[in-house]
Amino acid sequence: MSRMKNIRVLLWALVGTAALTATGLYVYNANRPAVTANFGAGDYTLEAGNGDKFTYASLSGNPSMLFFGFTHCPDVCPTTLAEMTSWYEVLGPEAKDLKAYFVTVDPERDTPQVVADYVSWAEPVVGLSGSLEEIDKFAKAWGAFYEKSPLDNGDYTMNHTASVYLINANGEFEGTIAYEEGGATAIGKLKKLLAKG
Repeated sequence: MSRMKNIRVLLWALVGTAALTATGLYVYNANRPAVTANFGAGDYTLEAGNGDKFTYASLSGNPSMLFFGFTHCPDVCPTTLAEMTSWYEVLGPEAKDLKAYFVTVDPERDTPQVVADYVSWAEPVVGLSGSLEEIDKFAKAWGAFYEKSPLDNGDYTMNHTASVYLINANGEFEGTIAYEEGGATAIGKLKKLLAKG
């Protein structure tokens, strides 16, 4: 009989522990900040070809697209820039407040003016560059990957994140458009972003 009593006490203890754990998890999840609360925030300064400075605050006020690339990119970057301009064309007047930025991950070769010239055909995309230190801070703030990759001819290329980041008017991350994602899906995501203002 006392063995059954001990088992019963043990079972109730386990139930009590499970209840306390569940309550703790609920309180923790209800009060913890969203994963994206500070995503992208940081003390960094980039520069456009016209000399304008770009900081985290520059992403507030308008919904934005953000893309990491480099001017010697053979395929991903020109393809993505072409897609971005086509999205503007499809959206038409709906996209009047939508900003777009191309940030180089190769500041060794890509000065602000070089990047500005590179994106000039893809208006209204703004090209941005800066020191390696500032580019590194910016990429880390947004969780973007990039690395230099040597080529057999002694030159190098850059491996980098190929998605377009979507940022709302408060400077908050809203998601991505993957490289060569279907046009209808991309437009749907942009319409959703623009609807948030």
